[in-house]
Amino acid sequence: MDTKPTQEQAQLHLQVYEMRREAKLRQARDWFFNNYFADNFEEAMRIAPMGSEAGTFVMMVFGYWDQACALLNYGLLHEDLFFETSGEFFGVWERVKPGIEEGRKRFVNPLFLAHVEKAANRYEKWIEARAPGHLAAMREFMKQMRAQMGKAATA
Repeated sequence: MDTKPTQEQAQLHLQVYEMRREAKLRQARDWFFNNYFADNFEEAMRIAPMGSEAGTFVMMVFGYWDQACALLNYGLLHEDLFFETSGEFFGVWERVKPGIEEGRKRFVNPLFLAHVEKAANRYEKWIEARAPGHLAAMREFMKQMRAQMGKAATA
């Protein structure tokens, strides 16, 4: 965007950020990034089965970021400001991407996390134009983190 955020966009952005600080959502986000490593839908369901605390955490993270990205996609949040300060949604997308199509089919909901996906696709272009190589470095870091967490789980 070539415009500055409006006062309304900035205020909403701060409200979205404040929601991230809520204790249970913070706990869910911490759990998600430490535990949610799934190569497909079946693995995702084993890691975070419906009705379990892990399943609740995953849905809290998904719900929060899909809502935040919906506000972005509808133009209520300023894109540059959001992308500059809210990259976590992209990490969520990277984690869920391997199983998303199967999940959408299984639950007959092609719109599941569609707002996150749409924002993530724009973010990839946005960040590569501003910081070439960042996504490759982030993806490599996520691989290392997954390997490290796997070692910790077997120790």
